Amino acid sequence: MPVYSMTGYATAQHQAPATANTAESAKALTGQLGLEIRSVNSRFLDVSFRLPEDLRHWEPTLRELIVARLKRGKVEVRVSLEEQRAGVQDPSPKLLQRLNGLQDNIKVWLPQAASLSVSDVLRLASSDPSGSTDWSDALLPLAQTALDALLDARSREGARLATMLREHIRQLRALAAQAGPLVPQLVAQQRQRFMERWAEAMALTDGSTLPDSAQDRALTEATAFAIRIDVAEEITRLNSHLDELERLIKKGGEIGKRLDFLIQELHREANTLGSKSAALALTHISVDMKVLIEQMREQVQNIE
Repeated sequence: MPVYSMTGYATAQHQAPATANTAESAKALTGQLGLEIRSVNSRFLDVSFRLPEDLRHWEPTLRELIVARLKRGKVEVRVSLEEQRAGVQDPSPKLLQRLNGLQDNIKVWLPQAASLSVSDVLRLASSDPSGSTDWSDALLPLAQTALDALLDARSREGARLATMLREHIRQLRALAAQAGPLVPQLVAQQRQRFMERWAEAMALTDGSTLPDSAQDRALTEATAFAIRIDVAEEITRLNSHLDELERLIKKGGEIGKRLDFLIQELHREANTLGSKSAALALTHISVDMKVLIEQMREQVQNIE
């Protein structure tokens, strides 16, 4: 199953064939239905609609369609509707009679109101809804087409994010491999340093050789130091989290929330490794790890 991004955009249009408006008119009615879907990252699925008034009743059906195929993201659906008549629409006698009656009624209450002009009548005739196109059969297939295109776009973006995450995982493994051998070297160096300092201190007191008790204490201090800087457990957990990240990316599907949790765990291990750092090289490794993990966090925020 592919990895899906929550970021995507798709659009689709449907052109209605020209139809005669009324028996009294040979003027053709044409129209275009457009549907646009855009989505960005969000913690949950949040769907909003902007529909023409004539199509407002389709919102529950469209919402059900989207919820069935998307799991997360802030999704906005916009539907545009354009209808045009080829040429001037001839007003029917019935419409003229109705307009005349409405004008008379208005003048009873508003004697100063201006009379309808010829251009007013033609404009009202052109906006007569009696011949409007029925978009019921076109809306759902158009929404399916746009939704398929959105999923394709989210899949392509998800594949790009997955590739970037795999590269970051590879870099983190390389850094962890560099950190592992540093700890035994530091422990050996610090143990030798403790022994030398104790030898110097005892030589300054009475010039005698280093007693066994002093040597034992130096070894104890060296052991305590080794325990404090040991990052083997952190590196083991870090590699384990990286294994799980790779497994989830390979699995695909709805993995964004689990990836986000694993990124938090990676950051915790990198912080602990930095706090235990007893050498500049380990500090640099910890900082490099945090930079990579923060970049991964930003990418994971966009995965469904």
